[in-house]
Amino acid sequence: MMRFHPRTVRRSTVIPLTAAATLLLTATAASAHVEAVAEAAQAGAGPVAVAFTVEAESSTAGITGVKTQLPAGLAPSSVSLTSGPDGWVLSPTADGYEVAGPAIATGVDAEFGITITQLPADTGAELPFKTLVRYSDGSENAWIELPTSSNPDPENPAPAITVAPAAAPATPAAPATPDAPASAVPSSTPAATPGDSTTADPQPAASTDDESSSTGLVIGAILVIAALAGVTLWLRRRRSAGS
Repeated sequence: MMRFHPRTVRRSTVIPLTAAATLLLTATAASAHVEAVAEAAQAGAGPVAVAFTVEAESSTAGITGVKTQLPAGLAPSSVSLTSGPDGWVLSPTADGYEVAGPAIATGVDAEFGITITQLPADTGAELPFKTLVRYSDGSENAWIELPTSSNPDPENPAPAITVAPAAAPATPAAPATPDAPASAVPSSTPAATPGDSTTADPQPAASTDDESSSTGLVIGAILVIAALAGVTLWLRRRRSAGS
């Protein structure tokens, strides 16, 4: 029958407790992080207020500053400080900004707010802000990792805000339809052809007929007169012959 030596038992008990304590400390350090929250953030819209909470990790030093790298499409000049610890100010950097000032009490979280003039129109569903936290003892903590398909939950994630899609562009108003030209009222008078004239031309055929009629009347009158003259002359001759 196997028997455990008391010292062995005590040693076996101490080892698991030490391992558990180590795991607890590791989990506590990993759970500390930087959070960023923005309400009603929408791509292409602004201004947008973003609140940051930087959890204190050091038990011996206070936070003195937070340096942030802005996402692509955001300029340092578009960011302004709206709130923060006493004495903290915002200073633009080459790729972002830094909010810093007197050290906060050890173990106290740093909270500050910024305003972004306008978010990029092509922003995705999340906008990350890679952050470096500085302490009064010169130590730094980097929160710069982005989730990937192979590592969706990185150990030191960069804070990010949720962004709604850009608003749909307004539909342009339809151009006004020009008024249709008034329909032409049909005229009762037939359209004039190129050969027509606006004034009545003389009718030479009718004039010729009139002249022919006049000539016929004159000739007829002459014939009648000649006939009467002939009859008169005949009667005279007859009378002369009878006497």
